[in-house]
Amino acid sequence: MSSESDILTGCLANDRKSQKLLYDTYAPRMYAVCLRYMGNADDAQDVLQDGFVKIFRNLGKFRSEGSFEGWLRRIFVNTAIEQLRRKKLNLSLSEKEEQVEYPAASAPDRLQEKDLLELVRKLSPGYRTIFNLYVVEGFGHKEIADMLHISEGTSKSQLARARMILQDKIRQQKT
Repeated sequence: MSSESDILTGCLANDRKSQKLLYDTYAPRMYAVCLRYMGNADDAQDVLQDGFVKIFRNLGKFRSEGSFEGWLRRIFVNTAIEQLRRKKLNLSLSEKEEQVEYPAASAPDRLQEKDLLELVRKLSPGYRTIFNLYVVEGFGHKEIADMLHISEGTSKSQLARARMILQDKIRQQKT
């Protein structure tokens, strides 16, 4: 089994076996990232493919300052956001809706992770994107606002609304 460093060195030398090994190692985890943002398998597969093309083209820019998987994840998140923009997804809300404050609450303890991920996938693209960026990826509202070209208030509002929708869906499943 090759080390990550050996795989990256091989990929930089355009070694096909190393590229396949890199793909096989990370594709399942990165596909899950893509699916969380895109909401369906076909679009997620497109983002996965586009992301790996970017990775192989830009591998020389990886500076080993953080984890390689973190660098990959950032590329896939950005690729998903780019595709959502290309589809002309309107991630912003009306001014009136931006001002609404929603209370935060936690999901029931017994909800299975796969069930929650399925509920998140069913959110509208705007809510799903912000929920994933904030809750799953750990970005702050300012970072999200900069990435998506929206206001911080929109990010906060959409996150709160996504949480409320998820809570309602969870309650519906329990009854």
